[in-house]
Amino acid sequence: MLRMKSEISGRPARTTPEQRWVLGLASLASFMVILDALVVATALTAIRHHLGASLGDLEWTVNAYTLSFAVLLMTAAAAGDRLGRRRVFAAGLALFAVSSAACALAPDAGALIAARAVQGAGAALMLPLALALLSAAFPPQRRAWALGIFSSVTGIAVLAGPVVGGAVAQGLDWPWIFWLNVPIGLVMIPLILARIPAAERSRASLDPIGLLLAAGGALGIVWALIRANSLGWTSPEIAVTLAAGIVLGAAFVGWELRVADPMVPLRLFRSRPIAAGNAATFSVFALLMAMVFFMAQFLETGLGYGPLGAGLRLLPGWATLTVIAPFAGTLINRVGERPLIVGGLTATAGAMAWIALIARVGLPYWHLVAPVLLAGCGVSVAIPATMSAVMTAVPPAAIGQASGTLNTLRQLGGVFGVAICAAVFAARGHYGSPATFVAGFGPAMAACAGLALLGAAAGLVIPGRKPAPVSAVPVQNPAPKIEIRR
Repeated sequence: MLRMKSEISGRPARTTPEQRWVLGLASLASFMVILDALVVATALTAIRHHLGASLGDLEWTVNAYTLSFAVLLMTAAAAGDRLGRRRVFAAGLALFAVSSAACALAPDAGALIAARAVQGAGAALMLPLALALLSAAFPPQRRAWALGIFSSVTGIAVLAGPVVGGAVAQGLDWPWIFWLNVPIGLVMIPLILARIPAAERSRASLDPIGLLLAAGGALGIVWALIRANSLGWTSPEIAVTLAAGIVLGAAFVGWELRVADPMVPLRLFRSRPIAAGNAATFSVFALLMAMVFFMAQFLETGLGYGPLGAGLRLLPGWATLTVIAPFAGTLINRVGERPLIVGGLTATAGAMAWIALIARVGLPYWHLVAPVLLAGCGVSVAIPATMSAVMTAVPPAAIGQASGTLNTLRQLGGVFGVAICAAVFAARGHYGSPATFVAGFGPAMAACAGLALLGAAAGLVIPGRKPAPVSAVPVQNPAPKIEIRR
């Protein structure tokens, strides 16, 4: 809807050409970033066969992108404020396009993983800057509308990721899922420099020590989780990397408590809804990424569908994110966040346990439809509620930092979810045959159920709040009330 009533003049307000360019370019950048986080899901089997990749290689193909994306998000936002948002946005897109070409040309799994890590760094430069440019281009009374368009495009990317990956891997070849980014990037970069106005720079501070400690801690723990099943938990390599990850993680917490301008404002976690909401978010995205990682491979390896068939059969679960999530705001106003998080994630845990119990070679697809839909419905009401629990509990001055922290934990949750569930899978199964794959797939889905229950437990900690009366809920242009809740 491009025509809105102006609160001042009462006449229809139109977007300017400059605003339309910012909205279009920012939304397309978000589409590329989210698509590439999911597009590999249905191409993993093709990558495994073509490059001779192991389970650990496939994990890193997903996690290298997500990990570098997660740990660089907040630093990238500060770099944009200091060096110029338009310039950093264009640089991130260039890095994304070049690394996409490197992914497509990768001769082996190691090269693919390295290129995916660089691609994640480019994504980290793109997404927060796209959101910042969009927010700056629209006045407050138009910003919600613009962000709604931006979020809708992002939702389409979530839906399209597995289908596009499957269609390209089956119709062309898996490298083309990365080649597609190159011409789009080459067209977008000059448009960004020509159509998006330069903004004033700020003296935003960077936190390089915090960045290195966070990246090192996450890398050490994830490395140990991925390598432990092949080397054994008593292996010196596993012991050293796990210990290093824990020590660096503790050092990161200590540093962030001392530094004047922390990358992650840990003081916010003194608030119960903020701490619990972030913990629930971490759990939700851990189970989501792990579920997509294994469900796509189960449909291909265990049930014999092609990449495109697997992507299409994943659509019912993802479609709920676009169908149910838009109504979550009304539900939150009526019942509060806690029932939606606890109920949604408990239902998701039941759906994951259901899949774990029925999984077998040759399982008819229609047996999966109900639990996949149930899981999708559960996370569709839980995700907006976790975001609301955090963002309505922070003071206005800390909204930016709280949003950055929440998005970072979402990405890290995906990394740890894949690593944890893959470790469970490797303890019982392997890729030798459909039967041996299914032997590990069931326990992996049970682990997803456990992650969902952890998120539900975190939701129980969130304080309840009195629901707003239905008559008091504004119909148009709602202005969210921000309060500090402990």
